Amino acid sequence: MPASDIRFPLVPYPRSFLGLLLTGVALIVVPLLGLLAYSAWNTQRLIDQSRGAVSSASLVARVSRSLVNRTSQLERLSQQILVAGTDEQLADFERVHGAFIGVAAELARLPLEGEQQAGLTRVIEQEMALHEMISSPARAELDRRAVGELAARVSERAAAVLAISFLVVEREVERLQASAELVQGRLVLMVALGVVLSLVIILAMARRVARPIAELKAAIERLGDADLSRAIHVSGPRDLESIGERLDWLRMRLNELGAEKNRFLRHLSHELKTPLTALREGSELLADGSAGPLSARQAEVVSILRDNSLRLQRMIEELLEHQRALRAAADLRLQPLDLAALVRARIGTHRLVAGARGLSMVCDLDEIVLNADREKLGSIIDNLVGNALKFAPRGGRIEVLAKRDEGFAAIEVRDSGPGIAAKDRALIFDSFFRGSLRQHARVQGTGLGLAVVREYAEAHGGRVGIVEDAGGARIRVLLPLIQGVGPTHGPDHRILAGRAEAAQAC
Repeated sequence: MPASDIRFPLVPYPRSFLGLLLTGVALIVVPLLGLLAYSAWNTQRLIDQSRGAVSSASLVARVSRSLVNRTSQLERLSQQILVAGTDEQLADFERVHGAFIGVAAELARLPLEGEQQAGLTRVIEQEMALHEMISSPARAELDRRAVGELAARVSERAAAVLAISFLVVEREVERLQASAELVQGRLVLMVALGVVLSLVIILAMARRVARPIAELKAAIERLGDADLSRAIHVSGPRDLESIGERLDWLRMRLNELGAEKNRFLRHLSHELKTPLTALREGSELLADGSAGPLSARQAEVVSILRDNSLRLQRMIEELLEHQRALRAAADLRLQPLDLAALVRARIGTHRLVAGARGLSMVCDLDEIVLNADREKLGSIIDNLVGNALKFAPRGGRIEVLAKRDEGFAAIEVRDSGPGIAAKDRALIFDSFFRGSLRQHARVQGTGLGLAVVREYAEAHGGRVGIVEDAGGARIRVLLPLIQGVGPTHGPDHRILAGRAEAAQAC
């Protein structure tokens, strides 16, 4: 079973064309909205992280810088106290010490890295040791060099804490950058997945919509080609299925109308033949003098009756032949035929008419064995030659050719008449179409001869077309030498003229 025929009855499916389109749009838009929301959430999260990290790092750096300033003051005051030791200097030292303790406590409350915390602890311990030395009553006995070195170490430790704070800021920036790159990579991946998913949904929806539209198009083309044998079924949204059902109703209705038309034409043709036969026999008896001698005026009237009865009989026979042609595909009796012999035999039936009009008939026939229906192939030749006889001027020329043409047998008839008007070429093979140049015809017809040619040619898997030429009408029928090789629907009006053929009298 092809994948396209698999059904999923448990999955709810919109049955209207509008519902299908809205579902498709929703399936495309919802993932994109989700992707947009995810992107906005991650962006906001990065903004919050960066804002907090920058604020924290900035505060740590500021407090660390303040700590460095306090330690520098402590170092300077400790040296001054050891030299002079005034009460004012001791008060300044205590004030700076208190400020140092406050800054250190503020710095300790911040989210410090382990290295920062350790450095701060060492700075506080060394500053407390320095404070004890300076505050001691025996400070005059202290070694200035040892106090100076301790004060210098406190300043160095504070500077190291500040340097570490800057490193922490750099690390935070790197961490934010890595986080941003990670989010960016995820967003790129999700965008790619979203695009692929959207394309898959679009292709699936397009296939779901295009298939019933293609089925409708094929059904309409079949109706246009008068192929009414196959039922029309369109699968898809209920709206399009309903159109398919209406087209199938139209197909059945056309079948009914066609059958009624064919019955009417058959009955009418057969009903007309009986009184026509009596009319012909009566006119023949009068013309033979069976009812007594006729005056010249009476003989003229009888001649008109006889000619028109013959014309009416030909029209009825053409009508019946057309009805038989419509059923030709189902009634073919294929057998091997000598195409050249059949063409000569059929041309022989037209020789008297051609001689009466002073027309010369020439043939160029290859020896071809063709698997075809003798009666219907003979009817093709009769209608082609008969059509040429209608339009060829007195004293003109008719050429009949039978040649091999790339796996086909080509039967071609050309006359020296006025040709086929360009505006008539698309309709010349339609039933009852007689063309804008019918006034040039020697005998008025029903417009069914070439329609019969087309029906019989297509029944054999061939095609018929007009050869583009400088003068006269040139009609070619192509029949496959092997049955089943390429039937084409409808006449081909683009068949190009081949090389000039050497022809001789038939």
